[in-house]
Amino acid sequence: MSSAASAAEIKVLASGATKEACLDLIPAFEKISGHKVVATWAGTVDIKKRMAAGDVYDVVVVAAPEIDAFTKQGKIVEGTQANLMKSSIGVAVRAGATKPDIGSGEALKKTLLAAKSVGYSTGPSGVYMQTLFDRMGITEQVKPKLRQVPPGERIGTVIAKGEVEIGFQQVSELIHEPGIDYLGPLPADVNKVTVFTAGIHTGSREAAAARAFIQYLTSPAAAPAIKHHGMEPG
Repeated sequence: MSSAASAAEIKVLASGATKEACLDLIPAFEKISGHKVVATWAGTVDIKKRMAAGDVYDVVVVAAPEIDAFTKQGKIVEGTQANLMKSSIGVAVRAGATKPDIGSGEALKKTLLAAKSVGYSTGPSGVYMQTLFDRMGITEQVKPKLRQVPPGERIGTVIAKGEVEIGFQQVSELIHEPGIDYLGPLPADVNKVTVFTAGIHTGSREAAAARAFIQYLTSPAAAPAIKHHGMEPG
């Protein structure tokens, strides 16, 4: 990819949903490329704030609709976008708690109505869950028991503390969290897949190195780590 003589520091702003997979992949990329990756992990809300404030990075990784919006705003270089990984929305309860039925959309609806408290995020999974409550016709019933965690915080934390009975977030943000039992993705008839996409910031000073990093994340070598964290490549 590059020699150590031309090593660059690549500044990355990335969604927390991609954190574990990227952390597994960065050391290997650094070793073979000679570049260094400095990553900032944030929720979608904070990523939008940082971009709106004019913060400059080399690579931005967030859900595809946000990358598209940043491109239209002139903040991502057109043609550099690359889909990295796909994630379903997962469901979890506190470790050792009774595992509710989430085998179908109708079963999930009954589980939500029976739950004493429901947690969700401010990211793409949380946005979708709100639309799902509307589609199920249960928004008013669940509204009093909803708990939305702050941007960048993982729902697993409040589930483990017993602050919510059931919670929803990207699978990658649930499957390895301590103190919770991951139940699986949303049932197929109501599932939502989020595509996390990378793009090069128009203000990047290390565009060539940034491009090499994105190429590595989309290479076959990255697939095992992505799958290990509950997602699919591309």
